[in-house]
Amino acid sequence: MSQPGMPSVPFNTAPQEPRRVLLHVGCGPKGNRQLNPMYRDTSQWREIRLDLDPTVKPDIVCSFVDMRAHVPDASADAIWSSHNIEHLFDHEVPLALAEFVRVLKPGGYTLIRTPDLNAIVEAIVKNGLEFPAYMSPAGPITPLDMLYGHRPSIARGNTFMAHHTTFTDIRLANLLMQAGFAEARTRKDSGFDLWAVGFTEDADVPAILAELEAHGLSFRE
Repeated sequence: MSQPGMPSVPFNTAPQEPRRVLLHVGCGPKGNRQLNPMYRDTSQWREIRLDLDPTVKPDIVCSFVDMRAHVPDASADAIWSSHNIEHLFDHEVPLALAEFVRVLKPGGYTLIRTPDLNAIVEAIVKNGLEFPAYMSPAGPITPLDMLYGHRPSIARGNTFMAHHTTFTDIRLANLLMQAGFAEARTRKDSGFDLWAVGFTEDADVPAILAELEAHGLSFRE
């Protein structure tokens, strides 16, 4: 693990390294199930795991709100952020997204998954706050959990699981553009997930979208 104030060893890559660098922020415990399928090919991608929680044994221990002491400028080809930006306080979200822009290489992009507020509100209107909306590895998840974090985990002392903000498709796209991304796309799935992809300047948008679609994630309008 990198230490505060020290260069981040995971980014010291040999020039002949053919793989693209994936910065996996808010990574949680190690395991392929944490990755979107397109990033699981280790011959194509080199995953660097970053998390604020040292107990999940990431490569880098820090908050992705400020990675300057650990992650160099223009060092990642892609950033994967799955169900973690909602754990930030609302004022931290623009800071984190600006950090994403900073650490991405020209032509890079970020892929984000987060709870969809519109879908949660529809579920609350239909069935109330505390009905089990779906089953997760941690157990049943209610709309209340999606809004404020998994309550049983928080009750056990894991305060990293608390949620402090939420997003709609329009809000998340606007935040990405305001942070400095050149283009943003969003999509909703059939459940409660909201997806967004933000492209830096010089990104080959059609090629990236085609690669995502080949792995089951279409952003077609």
